[in-house]
Amino acid sequence: MASDSENNMDREIILADFQACTGIDDIAEAITLLELNNWDLVAAINGVIPQENGILQSNLSSVASQANIYGTRSQAVPAAPPAAPAASSSSSSSSSAFCPALPSRHIVERQPRMLNFRVEYRQRTVEVVIEEGSVIGEIKQILETELQVPVSKMQLKGWKSGDLSDSIVLQSLHLPKNNSLYVLTPEITPTASTSQNSVLQESLNQNFLLVISHREAQRDYNLNFPGSRTIQEVKRNVSDLINIPVRHQQWEGWPASASDSMTLAASGISYPCHHLGVCRRSSPANTREPTEECADVHMVSDSEGDDFEDASEFGVDESEMFGMGTSTGSRKAPLMPENTENEVDALMHFTAEFTTRYGECHPVFFIGTLEAASQEAFYGKARDRKLLAIYLHNDESVLGNVFCSQMMCADSIVSYLSQNFITWAWDVTKEANKARLLTMCTRHFGSVVAQTIRTYKTDQFPLLLIVMGKRTSNEVLNVIQGNTTVDELMMRLMGAMEIFTAQQQEDIKDEDEREAREMVKREQDEAYQLSLEADRKKREAQEREQAEQLRLQQIQKEADDEKEAIRLSLEHALPPEPADEGGEPISKLRIRTPSGEFLVRRFLGSTKLKVLFDFVASKGYPWEDFKLLTTFPRRNITQLDPASSLLEAKLFPQETLFLEAKE
Repeated sequence: MASDSENNMDREIILADFQACTGIDDIAEAITLLELNNWDLVAAINGVIPQENGILQSNLSSVASQANIYGTRSQAVPAAPPAAPAASSSSSSSSSAFCPALPSRHIVERQPRMLNFRVEYRQRTVEVVIEEGSVIGEIKQILETELQVPVSKMQLKGWKSGDLSDSIVLQSLHLPKNNSLYVLTPEITPTASTSQNSVLQESLNQNFLLVISHREAQRDYNLNFPGSRTIQEVKRNVSDLINIPVRHQQWEGWPASASDSMTLAASGISYPCHHLGVCRRSSPANTREPTEECADVHMVSDSEGDDFEDASEFGVDESEMFGMGTSTGSRKAPLMPENTENEVDALMHFTAEFTTRYGECHPVFFIGTLEAASQEAFYGKARDRKLLAIYLHNDESVLGNVFCSQMMCADSIVSYLSQNFITWAWDVTKEANKARLLTMCTRHFGSVVAQTIRTYKTDQFPLLLIVMGKRTSNEVLNVIQGNTTVDELMMRLMGAMEIFTAQQQEDIKDEDEREAREMVKREQDEAYQLSLEADRKKREAQEREQAEQLRLQQIQKEADDEKEAIRLSLEHALPPEPADEGGEPISKLRIRTPSGEFLVRRFLGSTKLKVLFDFVASKGYPWEDFKLLTTFPRRNITQLDPASSLLEAKLFPQETLFLEAKE
């Protein structure tokens, strides 16, 4: 008995050591692995964690030798000093002594977290999947293979924290699972194509950063234009900024061969950045420019989804891009007319005018009231719910054109909003429209949201409110102002989506549980109703059966009563039985019934056969149902003439007959 208890004690220690070294928490699984190796601890560990420099030796003599064994696994896993023996003989102390060098990540992190990066470079998009423990330089190495761009000439942009070193570990950035980046290569000009048409087409789709120096105001403007924009269009847009009509502008920096009708891509300017200078041409006449030369300034094309960080690439302060004043000469049709009574008509007008200004590529604006948009976003099934994005526009803000053309019309933003949001828009340029919006927000989201909108000044517009529906009330997750970049906007949208997704998963779980409970209740109710219906049908069937039995019994009783009445009437109508001795001949008849009994009676020889038939019927055997037969030769008496006498029927002086049911 003592040896058994010691053996059990040893196995408990081995089991504890094995679990501590391998990280297997399932006791049943650990015991199974130990039993497969006959409780040889070293062999079992080698089976779970193979060694790189050979199999562990089983003759362990001390804790120090065990520590040396685990120290040979890899250079990345340094051997720890042997643990001091603990006073207690618990499994925790023994396990820590046995496995001092085993890294804890082998126990906790079985599968490293993977991060997804969508990297854009010119006309290409590369998907990169990498472990969270990797460094930024490893992403660049992968991109070097995919894009054929040297790491030394590659600048990886789009990080939320700005430019980062290649040695930074991704895990320290606390990134979401899915991320968007882009590559800039200012030292590499676009690769020449064998076809000039393809080169020109590629240039038309690229963005050119024009750094324009206004000599008189001593101010620089950093403007992004697509390659398809003509020089004349650029000059018209710049006229709104510097308040100098096109015909009075004097430029420096355009190539000598460039003409106003040329596109930027074909003009021969430097890519991606080109410096220009402009001032007012000396002229005695101060002619006013026709109004048709005044145009909206679409400073950035969304064809490539580039953002303001392009400007910072060339040492230009991004804040300068938002410091431009509005043009006093520009007269644009309002996105939304003032004092519109019908919200649907107002939003249709908003969408049409927005498309006219900024093109077809923009978010799909919800056409309907704010209440209808809230219903669409918040009050469907949990799996179908979305966030509500409320876009508030103000034409008096200098950020309006920049935000709309670069942010709201960027392909990535349009795609993300369309997939995950219900986007509703409103123009607050007019005070009446702003007051109406505040009333709607107060009614649907409470006074706090309305007060929040009031606190924003005109130059902080446009605003993008991200609203999430909750069980009790709606919550504004984020208010995004106009002075942002595409990357920052995307990150804030993704952050809101993470919060929403977590809440949505809880709502889906609650909804599934509620539907499961309701389904069980419905099934129980249906089963109960089916049981009641079955009982009702069974009861009705029993009642019908009983009624039918009563009816049949009544019919049978009436038939029996009728038969009995006939039998009695026949019995009373029979002539009296003659005596044995008399003057007339006597016929003695014996009649055997189907039950085996005999009916015996005397009749006069002159008695008619009908009297014989009535006698048999009075005994319960009517001649309509039974045949009266002679034994030998066999004759059917009931087929004879009932008016014949017994003598004529040769039933004299005696005869034995028998009854047989007719078929």
